[in-house]
Amino acid sequence: MWNNFELTNPEFLWLLVLVPLLAFWYFFMRNKNKATFKISNSKSFVEPSFLVKLKPILNILRLLALTALILAMTRPRNVEVNKKVKTTSGIDIVMAIDVSSSMLARDLKPNRLEALKDVATYFVTQRPNDRIGIVVYSGESYTQTPLTSDKRIVINTIKRLKWGDIDGGTAIGMGLGSAINRIKDSKAKSKVIILLSDGVNNSGFIDPKIAAELAKELGIKVYTVGIGTNGMAEFPVEIDFSGRLVYRVLPVEIDEKLLQFIAKTTDGKYFRATDNEKLASIYDEINKLEKTEIEEYKYYNYQEKYRLFVFLAGFFIVLEMLLKFTIFRSFI
Repeated sequence: MWNNFELTNPEFLWLLVLVPLLAFWYFFMRNKNKATFKISNSKSFVEPSFLVKLKPILNILRLLALTALILAMTRPRNVEVNKKVKTTSGIDIVMAIDVSSSMLARDLKPNRLEALKDVATYFVTQRPNDRIGIVVYSGESYTQTPLTSDKRIVINTIKRLKWGDIDGGTAIGMGLGSAINRIKDSKAKSKVIILLSDGVNNSGFIDPKIAAELAKELGIKVYTVGIGTNGMAEFPVEIDFSGRLVYRVLPVEIDEKLLQFIAKTTDGKYFRATDNEKLASIYDEINKLEKTEIEEYKYYNYQEKYRLFVFLAGFFIVLEMLLKFTIFRSFI
């Protein structure tokens, strides 16, 4: 309830300062202004009734009425907001992710694959109104998750990505071809593939350049991302007798010309992620480039609460008047 509560005229709260000032005057200063006289003997006077001691109740009721009126002037109310979202231009996105052993290189922390999973998960959460699918590739490729608007499924798929489930190698053409096959029949106004690779096309039977031409004909835009630092990096080269990966420092090789060709041919854009921060900024930029057109309608329902305070003020005033001209009448 308090999350939807607001004061329309909060500036009137300053008037509450009058309440303690009036209370101070009623109970301390006012008595000093009363006339007094001295007598030698007060036995002839009747002891004052206990009602005299209760007479300050009248002032208390008056202060309560004033407080309630001030609160009513602030016009408190509850605001209920109902939203209706209409997507006017949906986007279908397929993320083609390289899961070859080189994605375990440690030039990104803790390695390329884990860094990508974190960034890709965040990217998905920023696309609540789009359908997203996942294609993985190495020496071959397949669809891990078809296009879906269920972000929970997509995120779980990304978190479970690992190397070793597909034959070794880097078949960029196969990965792009599978992504195209998955999105080509989409009815969305905008179709996008995000192709990530950290190596050189060295396997598969689909030429990446031919796949790029096909994507162009089908109106599919491809953003390509080359992941890997410039220079040298720790790569896994073998598995020792205990089942652990053995790393060696080797030169980073990424076929940037091929990735640039694919992006340019399909009116997309090529990015190079040399560290975790750069990778995150790339997905942020793609998120900004591919905007889903959304119309949002808001309906406001106001429930005015000032009437309660007006009623309380009236109640305190009436009660004060009744007490003043009945029970306390002889003491006025």
